[in-house]
Amino acid sequence: MSDKNLVPMGSKSFEDLKKVNEYGAEYWSARGIQPLLGYTQWRRFEDAIKRALTSCKQSGNLPANHFADVGKMVDIGSRSSREVTDYHLSRFACYLIAQNGDPRKPEIANAQKYFAVQARRQEISTAIAADVERLELRKQTAEEFKALSGAARDAGVHDRMFGVFHDAGYKGMYGGLGRDAIKKQKRIPEKENLMDRMDTTELAANQ
Repeated sequence: MSDKNLVPMGSKSFEDLKKVNEYGAEYWSARGIQPLLGYTQWRRFEDAIKRALTSCKQSGNLPANHFADVGKMVDIGSRSSREVTDYHLSRFACYLIAQNGDPRKPEIANAQKYFAVQARRQEISTAIAADVERLELRKQTAEEFKALSGAARDAGVHDRMFGVFHDAGYKGMYGGLGRDAIKKQKRIPEKENLMDRMDTTELAANQ
């Protein structure tokens, strides 16, 4: 199922309604997504927005960063217009509105499903990015260990002492634990390389 089919509104979708301000930040108009979420009355929809504002505050976020209270001019006929309340919403604000909307509305259920899918994709994307970062750090750390060994050899350190030389570095980082003790603590099989089991923080510290 494609993104645009997750939350349809005629030929429009949630992503179709996205706007970008002069600073390059994306936002959505509350008036714009109101019908997308199944609301015909602004009063009812604003109730959901207010509940979302409360949720935003309770989650430790600053509502002003996600809900910008703005006015919008609408045509009322006879070449006249008037200003009505509107909000510029962040993606997070839209998510909170969907979570605080009327659960009886199929559009709300559909929106909640959409954001759940997007959140999962973000988790996967973040995990992939973390794996890529870790692989790069692992490569850099291995190269630096190789260079350090070469420098030690040039300084007169014998090959048989390299293990002791590198172990001293581990002990300085892991509270006196050497390589074998660290592997035992982490339950890493004897034949596996310790650095292959380090996370990005550990690899960065070993550089």
